Amino acid sequence: MKELFIRAISGAIYVLLLIGSLYVQEGSVILLAIFGLLSLVELSKLIKLKSLIQYIIFFILYFGFWYICLLRDKLNGSDEAIQILLVVTIFVNLILIKDLFTEKRFPLFQSKSYIITTFYLTSGFIFMLLIANYKNNFTPLLLLGGFILVWINDSAAYLVGKNFGKQKLFPSISPKKTVEGFLGGLFFACVSSYFIAKYTETFGFTSWLILAIIVSVLGTLGDLIESKFKRQAGVKDSGVIMPGHGGLLDRLDSLIFASPFIYLFLRIINYVS
Repeated sequence: MKELFIRAISGAIYVLLLIGSLYVQEGSVILLAIFGLLSLVELSKLIKLKSLIQYIIFFILYFGFWYICLLRDKLNGSDEAIQILLVVTIFVNLILIKDLFTEKRFPLFQSKSYIITTFYLTSGFIFMLLIANYKNNFTPLLLLGGFILVWINDSAAYLVGKNFGKQKLFPSISPKKTVEGFLGGLFFACVSSYFIAKYTETFGFTSWLILAIIVSVLGTLGDLIESKFKRQAGVKDSGVIMPGHGGLLDRLDSLIFASPFIYLFLRIINYVS
């Protein structure tokens, strides 16, 4: 009971901090930067990267793209820079997915480690920032909707998997995840997309339904990828910053991985509309 109480309190503080910051543009920028740096510390420990270079890269890219976001209409080549980052990030993420389905370990020698910290984690937070400032307008409900989809997907997957799960989804990496749990998370995320569309008034139901599928599928893959990092490191959690939950990376891995694909979908919507 005590552990459940501690878990509920730390989770509530995390959610309240996140939701509160999303309604002040500068607050969301700062909080995402803090979350990003703390997640980067945890990832660096997992992949045994003892360096300061990845943190310098994070600061330069994160705040550089924030500057681009603010002055996109006035800076020549700013949109091209975002597109290049998007292409490279998705390419690296696809390689991580490919490695997820092989028996070999993720390559973690130093040059590859910088690629992972830059285009897996740092880029994930940059695209969260860009989602919250979609089309140069501060639109926090878009990012909040993404977080809500992750929370509902994860909670439903856990509950359905715990009560009805029989067939293992990826036993070599995450023995507790089941196919039934994954489908349950996907189903409830899709159902919740209707209410997100209705109450956020950002996009229609069809767009949010597609976003729910993206978040559920890519978020699950992101969670599995982080689980493989932890398994290679021989640890259960990425950190201890959130009592009862583990590390920040454990809570944010789904959206870190899914955010570039979410942003790509938003660009497609903008292009065809």
